[in-house]
Amino acid sequence: MSAAHPLSMLSAEEVLIAKQVTTQAGDLGEGAVVVHVILVEPSKESLAAWSQGDPVLRTVKMLVLPGAELTMIELLISVSEERVLERKLIEGMRPALLMGESFIAMLACKEHPDYIAAMARRGIVDLEHVQIDPWPAGAFGFAAEEGRRIARCISFVRLTADDNGYARPVEGLLVHVDLGTGEVIEVIDHAQLDGVDPIPVPQTPARYGPDDVGPLRTDLKPISITQPEGASFTVEDNLVSWQKWSLRIGWDPYEGLVLHDLGYFDSGRVRKILHRASISEMVVPYGDPGPVQGWKNAFDAGEWGLGRMTQSLTLGCDCLGEIYYMDATMATEQGDAWVVPNAICMHEEDYGIGWKHVDLLTGRHEVRRSRRLVISHIATVGNYEYGFFWYLYLDGNIQMEAKLTGIMSSQGLPDSEPHPFAGRIASGVVAPVHQHLFCARLDFDVDGEENRVEEVHVETMPAGPDNPWGNGFAAHAQLLERESGAKWQTDSASSRSWRVTNPGVLNGLNRPVGYKLVPTMSTPTLMARPESSVARRAGFAQHNLWVTPFDSEELRAAGEFPNQHEGGAGLPEWTAADREIVDTDIVLWYTFGITHIPRPEDWPVMPVEYTGFMLMPFGFFDRNPALDVPPSPPGHCAPDHSAPGNGAPGHCG
Repeated sequence: MSAAHPLSMLSAEEVLIAKQVTTQAGDLGEGAVVVHVILVEPSKESLAAWSQGDPVLRTVKMLVLPGAELTMIELLISVSEERVLERKLIEGMRPALLMGESFIAMLACKEHPDYIAAMARRGIVDLEHVQIDPWPAGAFGFAAEEGRRIARCISFVRLTADDNGYARPVEGLLVHVDLGTGEVIEVIDHAQLDGVDPIPVPQTPARYGPDDVGPLRTDLKPISITQPEGASFTVEDNLVSWQKWSLRIGWDPYEGLVLHDLGYFDSGRVRKILHRASISEMVVPYGDPGPVQGWKNAFDAGEWGLGRMTQSLTLGCDCLGEIYYMDATMATEQGDAWVVPNAICMHEEDYGIGWKHVDLLTGRHEVRRSRRLVISHIATVGNYEYGFFWYLYLDGNIQMEAKLTGIMSSQGLPDSEPHPFAGRIASGVVAPVHQHLFCARLDFDVDGEENRVEEVHVETMPAGPDNPWGNGFAAHAQLLERESGAKWQTDSASSRSWRVTNPGVLNGLNRPVGYKLVPTMSTPTLMARPESSVARRAGFAQHNLWVTPFDSEELRAAGEFPNQHEGGAGLPEWTAADREIVDTDIVLWYTFGITHIPRPEDWPVMPVEYTGFMLMPFGFFDRNPALDVPPSPPGHCAPDHSAPGNGAPGHCG
């Protein structure tokens, strides 16, 4: 077994070797489950020293859960040498929720007499199609949380197996289940506790299949995306080359898609921009403070796993055009290889005008089309879908766009009762106001590792002799010197951005080369109060930007094990050291997202909502790097006079 490159994606054979080594070492006995198998990425130094033809030594981390207790075993395994390099006990932490345990929790609820009685009080006696969603429990001081790995389960009613259960929430009923033992700890029926009648289960249907939504539109004409000569990119192993871009594709069970060694070919060499880029963590806090909904918050990367929840993609539905798919390999909870076919999609998209000018004196008309390389995957985390799209452009821009869709988490409420913390979406159904906050980890190496970061904003000049007409405004840059001064919020009023530069490499204007991080949409920070449970656990979301010096162990913005954690881990803990961040290897952590105020148009399936950011060259090039893009063939841009109407547009518009 030999990988082509130290950063090649994990293979099924490597997962199998890891299982064999662990079993032989006695750490994968009866009742033990595998939480994950992750490729250990080589150090920057070893990557820089590696050359084609050198031996490829591969190491993985396997996390094993021996039983119900709060003890895990982390094994560092050389799959090249087929041996355990290091064994470490991890005490008091909880892994991400496991699929097998979650399924057992669903069955345990339906078999418990208190749950059966609570459902009967709501007129539900047939539990065949009752849908139970196990949620991460968080840390709220419930006695059930102490010393256990638990799930907090909520219920919905389906009329048939393929119905939309979220249309019929069973309000006021919570079940705490011990995931380690599979036992129901307690059934909490708030209606019974308060001595009131249960909120009726809503009856308004909310199916969304093509046979359920009435006559479908018949006037949508086909759009054909064709590339008769094939795509412009090439893939060798996991090395992608497109136009002047090159990068390696990686995968992580928690982060999902990872970009490695992202660089741009310029001046006869590949100039590095990012060593590694990924979605490190995300949190979904809900705004209802009541006892039934107030505990809801989910760390969909650290508690579930964006990679573990990824879905196979389908040509013409999720991706359109000349598509290249890549599979992703992870480990099952039994330690076997788990391959998700078509987990990653790559294709090109036309993206309108790249640049254009008409010389009014000569009439000369120059226009170039923009296009972008799209690298994406989609994760289904319970009721929500998250699409993660990385875009590379011809002009050196890099964009991350998250697309949110799926079904909102619903709650039952009679139409006569107002709810300040939720939006009415159907008769008897509301959805709590909530946020989706993602944290990107951006390990910059702009033309090398010795980088610095500046906060850049625009200021209006005061009135005076230097500003006689009152129109003056200018950009101002502030060097960020230590971690304590590198925690920032976005500010659209001042056009705030952050610039990463390398003072040791100068461009043709004798200025440091650089890239800037630009917020492309209004992006909030965490709305929950700082002393709240979710704010303590999701400290990363209290600022949009953090800057830290590179540390290979600092990968997860909320810490490695956020499940039921008391808080303070990750970025707040690391930056308490207040390390220097000038002319060193730095990492930017950028929190972006949306605050979702539910509306009827979001029901029963939410139209895609977008959020993200842009990385733009700022002095990295000496001029527009897309000047050498050729004009489009004349035939494609000529008017089509056979079409109805005078001067009807042709293929280019």
